Amino acid sequence: MYKKILIPTDGSAMSNVAVQCGVEFAKQLGADVVGLFVAPEYQYPVFVEIVPSNFPTEDDYKASMHKAGDIYLQTIRDAAATAGVTFSGVVEFSDATALQIVHSAEKHGCDLIFICSHGRSGWGQALLGSVTAKVLSSCQIPALVYRLPKQPDAAHGG
Repeated sequence: MYKKILIPTDGSAMSNVAVQCGVEFAKQLGADVVGLFVAPEYQYPVFVEIVPSNFPTEDDYKASMHKAGDIYLQTIRDAAATAGVTFSGVVEFSDATALQIVHSAEKHGCDLIFICSHGRSGWGQALLGSVTAKVLSSCQIPALVYRLPKQPDAAHGG
């Protein structure tokens, strides 16, 4: 049925719980998993003439976001290894997270997006997280929205 599943993560406790379920779903189908972390684009300082010495360069920012993304993707990598599922991970930069999720799914030949109903902005949305809703409205491939029965304990990572 599905051969390659994109699982986006934002590193939140809710996302980590959905990741575990997404990998288990991929295992049941015999599908590969592509993990995705979308980092915001670098924001240039407003005061370009005088840049504070502690303001990160674009290269420093991208390096730190890649490091954060690798940490977030490690959760998917570990779950995939435990489940015996083939995994690849990618960090992308975009201020349009939902569109980047859809683009990455297409770019990597995914035939399903497995996404959590809420992420970091979570409980501010009553029905669906804003990123998830935008993915659903702009996606041409199937998307499975995983809804957690309750909010996980952030202190315990899910």
